[in-house]
Amino acid sequence: MSDPLPTSPFRTANIDPALTDRLVAVLDAQAANPGVRRLRAWAHARLAVRPGERALDVGSGTGSETQVLATAVGAQGRALGIEPHPGLRAVAEQRATEAGSAARFLDGDALALPLPDGGSDVVRCERVLQHLADPAKAVAEMARVLRPGGRVALLDTDWATFVLHPVAPEVRPALAAVAEGTAATPDAGRRLAGLLVDAGLTVDHLGADVLLHDSRTVSEPIVRGIGAAAVGRGLITEEQCDRLYTDLDTAAAHGTFHLSVAMFGAVAHRPG
Repeated sequence: MSDPLPTSPFRTANIDPALTDRLVAVLDAQAANPGVRRLRAWAHARLAVRPGERALDVGSGTGSETQVLATAVGAQGRALGIEPHPGLRAVAEQRATEAGSAARFLDGDALALPLPDGGSDVVRCERVLQHLADPAKAVAEMARVLRPGGRVALLDTDWATFVLHPVAPEVRPALAAVAEGTAATPDAGRRLAGLLVDAGLTVDHLGADVLLHDSRTVSEPIVRGIGAAAVGRGLITEEQCDRLYTDLDTAAAHGTFHLSVAMFGAVAHRPG
């Protein structure tokens, strides 16, 4: 999954076919982000998926990472993506077919995975927990479907790390409030290890990276969305919002614009 702002269309309550093209564009842009690519590579290296294994991608989106799993498990294995959004699932299936990938996709909810106990060797879940009001239940489900010795990788954002510059000091608290209000569990990133331990899993690796956004592409709609949301909530005035846009546009033109957020990773295994 991804981290669009200021509202999250990835929540299951917002499954709207009209949003599919927007969601795909956001996911593709995020997939190209160097920070995302580095943390994904870090997680794959530590999961060390082997041929013949049964791999599960919870919240598979466009299916790009499910395809990576499918390549790793090979013809004797299974790579299954769980995705509740029908539009994204259709895109994932089409892309897998076009790529000749054996990745398969299934409708399902992270809170009630449609799989038997202990039937998976590997589970990965990226930027899903932040969109859930009960992430602990989702991680418990991942633990349930893991075989003893199976591995799980969680990757998620912590919205308290959101940084936008330049911003007037009196406006910063409003923008922080909007950023943290984009998700049901905005601090999911810092909670990964605790969620895994509470689910009875043993944490083996912790990692992190920073997602720096390009002001020429992804950042402009994000910034406009944050500003509009802050005005709509009465946190800043129209005049303050206009000044924010002007300052950020000027910074972008001079190469001094900054927008970032940290993403964290945790890899664990089921004892036994």
